Amino acid sequence: MAEIARKRRTLQETMNFMAALSAGIEPILGRGANSMTMSAGRNLGRKFSVNAKTTDNLLEAIDEVRRILLENNCLWGFEPFKPAGQAEMITTDERGARQILLVFRDCMIRQALFRFGHPQKGSLCNMMYGFFAGALESIMGKKASLEIRHAGENACLKLLTIEA
Repeated sequence: MAEIARKRRTLQETMNFMAALSAGIEPILGRGANSMTMSAGRNLGRKFSVNAKTTDNLLEAIDEVRRILLENNCLWGFEPFKPAGQAEMITTDERGARQILLVFRDCMIRQALFRFGHPQKGSLCNMMYGFFAGALESIMGKKASLEIRHAGENACLKLLTIEA
């Protein structure tokens, strides 16, 4: 347990540094900072998932992303979420794309942003969006997007879309 706590502290210190960088580049680059970090995240997601198990099953793909993150010492606690009144966990939009809501409860990015005093929904959040998109594109062979629906103090709600 002590080893996990040590790794967590090291990772959190790195994320705090990333939050400081984010706070510095966003005023200079403007919206370009989000594109830059999203692209970096997408490339990292693809790199981490090179040897991942491929599947067309969305829930299996999400589990594979979780495995990849853990294997690479990235601590993001997330799970699928089905709102009350929604019949199925996975829905389909008007274009035929599959969608699922994900709740991120233990997010190292959110914790770093709060510790540094930097707002959510910026370039670091977009890096995570890119990571998920890149990893899922490798695993499922389809374009993916992750949209922030709610960014809160205790959890974030995101809509994951896999194109048809």
